[in-house]
Amino acid sequence: MTIENKAMLITYADSLGKNLKELTQVMENHFSQAVGGVHLLPFFPSTGDRGFAPKDYSVVDPAFGTWKEVEDLGEKYYLMFDFMINHISRESFFFQDFKQKHDESKYKEMFIRINQFFPENRPSPEDIDLIYKRKDKAPFQEVCFANGCTEKVWNTFGEEQIDLDVTKAVTKEFIRNTIKDMAAHGCSLIRLDAFAYAIKKLDTNDFFIEPNIWELLDEVRMEAEKYAIELLPEIHEHYSIQFKIADHDYFIYDFALPMIMLHALYSGKTEQLAAWLKQSPMKQFTTLDTHDGIGVVDAKDLLTDQELDFTSEKLYEVGANVKKIYSSASYNNLDIYQINSTYYSALGEQDDSYLLARVLQIFAPGIPQIYYVGLLAGRNDIQLLEETKEGRNINRHYYDIEEIAEEVQRPVVKKLLELLEFRNKELAFDLNGSIEVNTPSEHTIEIERKNHAKTESVKLIADLSSKKFSIYKNDQQFSF
Repeated sequence: MTIENKAMLITYADSLGKNLKELTQVMENHFSQAVGGVHLLPFFPSTGDRGFAPKDYSVVDPAFGTWKEVEDLGEKYYLMFDFMINHISRESFFFQDFKQKHDESKYKEMFIRINQFFPENRPSPEDIDLIYKRKDKAPFQEVCFANGCTEKVWNTFGEEQIDLDVTKAVTKEFIRNTIKDMAAHGCSLIRLDAFAYAIKKLDTNDFFIEPNIWELLDEVRMEAEKYAIELLPEIHEHYSIQFKIADHDYFIYDFALPMIMLHALYSGKTEQLAAWLKQSPMKQFTTLDTHDGIGVVDAKDLLTDQELDFTSEKLYEVGANVKKIYSSASYNNLDIYQINSTYYSALGEQDDSYLLARVLQIFAPGIPQIYYVGLLAGRNDIQLLEETKEGRNINRHYYDIEEIAEEVQRPVVKKLLELLEFRNKELAFDLNGSIEVNTPSEHTIEIERKNHAKTESVKLIADLSSKKFSIYKNDQQFSF
């Protein structure tokens, strides 16, 4: 199925029900009109990071189901799969073959061997300092081979995730085979996880290295286009990098919106939100929440440092059960530039604020993505957080079928589903159409969307101080 201009749900295979079969049942019973696409977070056999250390892309983890369940879901919803182009599990067949056979392995060039990457007597402390990393040590791991040798390989994110050398022929073949396999099972869109780390180059910071990164993306796109698959490169960094990606005609993420939205709702002021909406491209997916934390770095220079500090501190003040320690090393936080919380709890679990945030997201340029916890206006899961000591698990609650049936009866969830259904049906949200944003006062914002032919229009008038909003369709007030 090709991508549709309809809201996309982000979910794990075992978060809305315990497996893919139950997920499909939940979708049909509760969300079939509110959601048009599903980002199925990694469902392959994995050895860590909640699926992001994949062992084998050719099979579905048996705990979740089979390819048949994935394909059945793809019959009704366009699907996005994750491809961790930067790394693979150390338990993968490829890396295990390398460990067993060392220099005799035909997969040896898939991995970045530190003694071959750096000249003799390097890396120096200066080399390590230069590397763009989200942890306070060198991203290397010592490996013991079957022949008794030891050497270090590159691993950006963790012990389970061994980085790939995407410049080598054997890795390129792996990439081609993975894309082909995903296409065979109904994938419409591939999310290129951590792609900005994939190019390593001596005497650079090894992050988003130009022009090499564009060569990699273009190679992957040429392969994906054979199967009518689109790419969504994933990157949490300065918004200018997102704009560069958009200039190359890729879909991008609006990862700046979550913090800008919180600032607007906490302060009641519309100026920065309006400024951002006016410059955002249409070929994007908007987010307020994902399986990770709420990104701070993504909004830098769109909000001033003072505004970022205000928003971060207000989140801890207003948010329900949000503590700074949950985003620290004490809770295994991988990224110091993210705050761990559900979006509903970040807004103090206030229904009016939450619905206003979602309706503003719906009217923003692009296609809205909504994380499964957000779809159910989920609260911070302190029990799961404390059981696992994993900060991001505060926003990774496991819902069973019975709990979902109860949650969808809450007024805030009912209204949200109605808003998403409205977004999916209205032609005015045409991605080839237009958007006009005005701020009649410090606290009010008006957003009008029109289709390309200008025959349909919808308008949102919102007061960020009172948290009230009205929607008009072709100048007639639309009631929910």
